[in-house]
Amino acid sequence: MCGIIGAVSERNVLAILLEGLKRLEYRGYDSAGVALIVADGKIKRKRALGKVQVLVDKTTQDKNLKGITGIAHTRWATHGEPSENNAHPHLSGSGKIAIVHNGIIENFMQLKTELIAQGVQFQSQTDTEVIVHLLEKSWDKNKDFITNVHAVIKKLKGAYGLAVMHVDFPHSLVAVRSGSPIVIGYGIGENFISSDTLSLLPVTNRFAFLDEGDMVLIEQGKIEIYDHSGVSKQLEIKELDQIQDAASKGRYKHYMQKEIFEQPQVIANTFSNCISFDNEIIVDKFGIESNLLFSQVEHVKIVACGTSFHAGLVAKYWIEEYAKVSVDIEIASEFRYRNSVVTKNSLFITVSQSGETADTLAALRQAKTCGYLKTLAICNMPNSSMVREADLVFMTQAGIEMGVASTKAFTTQLVAFILFAVALGKAKQTLTKTKEQEILKALKKVPEIIKKVLSLDKEIEQLSYNFVEKQHALFLGRGMQYPVALEGALKLKEISYIHAEAYPAGELKHGPLALVDKEMPIIAVAPNDALLEKLESNLQEVQARGGELYVFADHAISQSLQIDSKHTFVIDSIPEVLAPIVFTIPLQLFSYHVAVQKGTDVDQPRNLAKSVTVE
Repeated sequence: MCGIIGAVSERNVLAILLEGLKRLEYRGYDSAGVALIVADGKIKRKRALGKVQVLVDKTTQDKNLKGITGIAHTRWATHGEPSENNAHPHLSGSGKIAIVHNGIIENFMQLKTELIAQGVQFQSQTDTEVIVHLLEKSWDKNKDFITNVHAVIKKLKGAYGLAVMHVDFPHSLVAVRSGSPIVIGYGIGENFISSDTLSLLPVTNRFAFLDEGDMVLIEQGKIEIYDHSGVSKQLEIKELDQIQDAASKGRYKHYMQKEIFEQPQVIANTFSNCISFDNEIIVDKFGIESNLLFSQVEHVKIVACGTSFHAGLVAKYWIEEYAKVSVDIEIASEFRYRNSVVTKNSLFITVSQSGETADTLAALRQAKTCGYLKTLAICNMPNSSMVREADLVFMTQAGIEMGVASTKAFTTQLVAFILFAVALGKAKQTLTKTKEQEILKALKKVPEIIKKVLSLDKEIEQLSYNFVEKQHALFLGRGMQYPVALEGALKLKEISYIHAEAYPAGELKHGPLALVDKEMPIIAVAPNDALLEKLESNLQEVQARGGELYVFADHAISQSLQIDSKHTFVIDSIPEVLAPIVFTIPLQLFSYHVAVQKGTDVDQPRNLAKSVTVE
C-alpha cells in the first residue's frame, strides 16, 4: 500500500527521500509528496499526482528545497480521490506540523466533525488530515515531542503507520506503528524511518523493526524507542545483505518479467537446505521440535488472501494425499468475521509474501486466542510481523518481489507446501520413505524443467497478440490444476484488465458453458494425470460450441489429445504431484505478454498495491 520514508541527517536529505520513494513504487500508489524543514525554519512541501518522477521534476525546479530533516510518501487512495490535494504530507493550519500516514483511521469522521466545530478548516478529503489537526490542537509546549504524539494517537481507532515532523523540533522525527509496519534505519550521523528496508538500502543496511504499538524518536545521533505505554525499550538491530538489490530490473523490461525468469533459482533456494544428503526431508526446518508437534496434528487450517490463498488450495490436495490429515482453507477477511469451530489438535497456517497482509495478520492474532495447537507462518519477508508472531515459521527464498502481480512468491509458496506435506506425512508415518524420496527427487528436477518452459517465451508472446482486443477469458483446470487456473485468471485480470474467470472444468455444464462462443477464449492446463480423459471431454464440449482453445499440455499426452486446437503448447513431462508448480509458469508468461501488448502498467497495475496493509 502506501509508502513512508523519513530522514534526519547532517546533509540535505531530499535526494535520499526521493530515491526512497522510487524504491517504494512497487507497493502501488497514485500520488507522492515530500516535505522538508528548510533553512528559515519553516516546512516546505511538494506534492504530485501520478508517478514519483513527476514529483522529482517538480523538486528540481525549486533550488531552495533543501533540508536536513524531512518526510516523504507514496499514497494509495482510500479516503478521497487520487489528487495532488489529497496527497501526503499533510500540514497543520499553522504549517508547523507535517505528517505522512499509512493505514485507515476508522473514527476519522467523528474526529473531523469535532474539529470543524472548533473552527478547523480542512484542505483535503483524507482521514489523515484529521491527525495533523489533532496534533496542533492538542500540542502542549511543556511536553516533549514524543509525549505530545502519544497523547494524540490514543484518540485514533484503526490501523496506522505515522511519521511526524514539527518545526519546533527541527532535528527530530517521531514515528508510530499500529497495524502498519515501520522500520528504523541506523546510519552514521544520520538515521531514518521507512515502511520497508528496500527504500533505505542505498544509505544503510542496519535496521530495527518496530513492534505493534511502538513509537520511535529519531535524531541525527540518537534513537529512542518506546512501547505502547510510553516505556523505553530496546530492539535488536539486524544487518541485512545488500549484495542483491531487487530495485534493479537488470536486462529485463519489467520487474514482473525478471521475477518470472528468476523462478528456477528461487525455487531451488527454497528447497535446497530442507533436503538432507540422504534425500530425506529435514522436518525441523519448520521450527524447533516441529517433528514432535507435527505427529500430534489431526487437522490443518490454512488462512490467506489472493495468490497465497490459491497456494493453499493446492496444498490441500498434497496434505490430504500424503499426510492423511484433513484440511480446510479460508480467505482471511472471511475467517476474521465469523465464529468458526476449532478442530482438536488443529495447526493454523497463515501464508503471505509480505508478512504484513492486514487480514491475514489479524487472523493469525485471532487464532492465537482460539485454542489451535500451534501457528505456522509461510512467508517471504524474514523480519515481518507475521514471522515474529507465529509459533513456527517456514521462510520461502523468493527474494524481494517488486511486481504487484505475484509470480516467484507463489511458486516458492507451493514448494513450501509440498515440503510441509512431506514433513507432516513423515512425522505422522503416513508417507513411506520410498514415496518421500520419490517426491523430493522430482522436486530437485523442477528448476531445470521450468527453464525449458521459459524457453517457450517467444511462442507465448505470439499467442498474446490474439488477446489484445479480447474482453473476457475463461480458464479451466481439474484437480490440483483448478487452483492453477484460478491463479492464471487472477494474473490476467490484475495486469491486463481483461475480465477472466476460472472454473473446475467439470463445472462447465453448470453455467459457464453458456458464455462460450467464438469471442470467449478458453485457456486450459492439461497435465498427464488421472483426470485427463475427463478434461479432454470438457474441452471437446467447448470446441463443439465454437470456443477457441489455448491448451498447455504435458509432452506425454500432447499428441494424443482428441481436440482440434491450433494453440497447443507442449510442456516437458513432470510427475503429477509437482505439475501445479510447473504449469503455473506459462500462465504467468501469457498474462505478462498480454499486458505488454495492451500497454498497461505491468509492474504497478491500476488500483492495486503490493502489500495490502489495510482492510
